[in-house]
Amino acid sequence: MDDITLTRIAEALERLSPAPLAAPDFAAADGFVWHVDPDRLEPVAQINRVALDLLVGIDRSRDTLLDNTRQFARGLPANNALLWGARGMGKSSIVKAVHAQVLAEGFPLKIVELQREDLPTVSRLLNLLRASSERFILFCDDLSFSHDDQHYKSLKAVLDGGIEGRPDNVVFYATSNRRHLMPRDMIENERSSAINPAEAVEEKVSLSDRFGLWLGFHPCSQDAYLAMINGYCAAHGVAVDPERLRAEAIEWQATRGARSGRVAWQFFLDLAGREGVALP
Repeated sequence: MDDITLTRIAEALERLSPAPLAAPDFAAADGFVWHVDPDRLEPVAQINRVALDLLVGIDRSRDTLLDNTRQFARGLPANNALLWGARGMGKSSIVKAVHAQVLAEGFPLKIVELQREDLPTVSRLLNLLRASSERFILFCDDLSFSHDDQHYKSLKAVLDGGIEGRPDNVVFYATSNRRHLMPRDMIENERSSAINPAEAVEEKVSLSDRFGLWLGFHPCSQDAYLAMINGYCAAHGVAVDPERLRAEAIEWQATRGARSGRVAWQFFLDLAGREGVALP
């Protein structure tokens, strides 16, 4: 066998079994996104987020998550958190805003975003984070599972950690529109068709029980909706007659059939554009 053939075989084996992923320079950024094929942590130069004091109507959830994150950043025990509930009520925004607040208080905390589709690779990510001296919020947005979805089994590596346990320097925050991370009709269908209805969905439903914190987000009142818009206007210097602002804001939410923080922000963007105010 000649040297060229041996070289090709060695290169093929290396592709099949790549070298362990080298840790990135965590000092390069405060946030990272996990990608696969190939595995890599890409730094985020500027994290897209809203200031914590602009998140109106979710004070209790905000304060609970902030206290939990401060504990973790100080090296104290802290819980994984599931933020569940109504769409557009600031679940993902509050995670990023709390991270920014803790950073502003002088704690060098990192945030790493993990896509739901990449959950099967989470063990590789955890091994990488475990080896670092930094502390990390591992964040998964819009987490949910459908019928025959096996990704939830990978999530247990984050929540329970197997025999190794979850790394002490990692806490997991997830958002979902569903409290039990799976559709109600799927739960009822499995209960009705299983030999043992209680056991049929226990494995999936109990997944949410593994989160130490459950923070619920519910549709906001009209007063809270208007307060959000007034807060955005004050923060960005958009001056509009209060009666006109109220009338246009109510008309905007009526055309969308819902009130939420997202709808309030969308109205504000439209208003700022019409008023000729550029946002930073």
